[in-house]
Amino acid sequence: MIKTRFTEMFGVEAPITMGGMTRVGKAGLVAAVANAGALPFLTALTPGSPDLLAKEIKNTFQMTNKPFGINLTILPTITPVPYDEYRQVICESGVKVVETAGNNPQPHLPAFRAAGIKIIHKCTSVRHAVKAQSVGVDCVSIDGLECAGHPGEDDVGGLVLFPATADKLTIPIIASGGIADARGLVAALALGCDGVNMGTRFMATVEADIHENVKKAIVANDERGTNLIFRTMHNTARVAKNAISDQVVAIERKGGAKFEDVRELVAGTRGAGVLDKGDMDAGIWSAGQTQGLIHDIPKCKDLVEHIMAEAQKIIRERLDKMVA
Repeated sequence: MIKTRFTEMFGVEAPITMGGMTRVGKAGLVAAVANAGALPFLTALTPGSPDLLAKEIKNTFQMTNKPFGINLTILPTITPVPYDEYRQVICESGVKVVETAGNNPQPHLPAFRAAGIKIIHKCTSVRHAVKAQSVGVDCVSIDGLECAGHPGEDDVGGLVLFPATADKLTIPIIASGGIADARGLVAALALGCDGVNMGTRFMATVEADIHENVKKAIVANDERGTNLIFRTMHNTARVAKNAISDQVVAIERKGGAKFEDVRELVAGTRGAGVLDKGDMDAGIWSAGQTQGLIHDIPKCKDLVEHIMAEAQKIIRERLDKMVA
């Protein structure tokens, strides 16, 4: 067993989280990861409404008595999102951990605090992590450039970003991006973090409610199997490399591209066609560089147990022997 400030703060067995993943972080997968001893997050906006989120939380509680949380991503949208209603559902649900992402979570903190909820905030830079600590979050999840989704605009990889963040914070830190196995966990702990976040790795599991073609693609792809899109729009996103993301990159390279020029290509409904129907070129879908480290599709329990056993083995049988 590996104990850290993270495992003690959140009452979990493994210093591993499964962060919020749109259209992926559903009840079945979340319950499986929780039962495996890690800390997973339902994505609040995936069900489609606050009422449907409440039902998804109840479904998850029926499948696990282990800790799990809710991801609430706070971003400006064309169609306003009723964040206050989502927050109310979370506060009344009995869930005791929230992972916030996107904009400053400060307006939501008093309500979460009153409900006895701990807050993990996702950041992509040291300065944002420092700000998050200053407004009172309990823990920071720091995303390196290798991550799926939005890695920020600073282009700093985890090998530098993780210890740089650890130098500035006093609260627990979760290393996110570029981690899919025991080696990444041990490295993150050595760099000053208290746990790790894995997203793409959990997509390639038996319990992930996505099409088998997506899981097989993750296993088949290597570390080069992603594209960075929206670079010219200062909203960088790392997605899987396919015909659609290649097209978006080509449009941006011509110069002067606006979101309207790629809107149809990157529509969420098209991305759903990938995850739900297995049409790998239907739209864009998020995946990290860890594809190069993923070689199988295990059950969540087997995955977490293997990572924890291998991490202890690395520490005891490799690193300890290096000390003269």
